[in-house]
This record gives sequence, C-alpha cells and structure tokens, in this order.
Amino acid sequence: MFSLQVPVRTGIPISSAISSSKGAEEAGHACELISLYDRNIGFCRACYACFRTGECVLHDDMAKILKKMQEADVLVIATPVYFLTMNGMLKTAIDRFLPKWQDLGGHDVWLIITGHDSRKGLQLAGDELTAIFRNLGNEIKGIIWGDNVWQKGEVRDTEAMEEACRAGRSIY
Repeated sequence: MFSLQVPVRTGIPISSAISSSKGAEEAGHACELISLYDRNIGFCRACYACFRTGECVLHDDMAKILKKMQEADVLVIATPVYFLTMNGMLKTAIDRFLPKWQDLGGHDVWLIITGHDSRKGLQLAGDELTAIFRNLGNEIKGIIWGDNVWQKGEVRDTEAMEEACRAGRSIY
C-alpha cells in the first residue's frame, strides 16, 4: 500500500492516513506513507518534454514518488480541504503525473478528505479526485469523509478514523 498525503505534518489528513496504514499493517501488509509536505516538488512547466522522453525536466522528488505509485497495489490519497477543493500541494503533485500518467492505472484507490465543512462542502474535492484517478484507470474503492473537523486532533475520535483503519484492514 502507498499513501500519499498532503501538508500539516501532525494534522487531520495525516492522522487519517496513519490510521489507514495502521489497519493495513495489522492485516500484514507493507505500507509507505509519503507526506508531500516533506518533499521538494516543483510546478509543472507545461513544456511537454516528458512526452518525448518519458521524464520530467525538473529534477526533484516527483520521479521517485511516481515510481513508488507505479509499484504500489493500493493508493491512499489524503487531503485537507481549505477552500472547496484539494490542497494545493496535492494539485501540484497531480499536475506532475504527466510523464507517467499512462502507467498510473490499475490500482485500488482510497480517498481521505477532511475539512471543517460538512460533506456537502467537501464534495467537490471528492468528485475531482474521483475523476482524476478513474481517468488514470484506477478503481475508487471508497471515500473516507472527515467532515466537520477543523483543528489538529479533532479527527481522532471520529468515525472517519475508524473507517480509515477498517479500510486499511480490508485491503486485498
């Protein structure tokens, strides 16, 4: 299992992603949690050199992330929602899928979406991420909604944490 999550090192999305990884590890699966917060990822330049070479002209951490994504059986994508959609760091990483987009399908994908809004306010992020990962050729296994959580730690005793752990245990 591969979990890609975005900023706030100790915040809500990472707590949910860790819970999912914990459940998967309890079921005997190897997991790797990658925080985009800790990575050097530049913005796509839209130069399309990657269409000719299969590699991005930017030499940062994204090539390693893409390789790990290709090798994973399951992807868990976690993001906070601040203003109706996915976090900017996740969007930057997704834009950088371009060099390998043809090779990023065939995975089971779980989405973890958290934010201070109700589910209605988080829905756009779920719809966008579902469309992106389905268009890459993946199957969305579920969306875990961490709605109505704002501050670090608020998600800990919610149904979203339990759901993330159950999802991790159910993988494969």
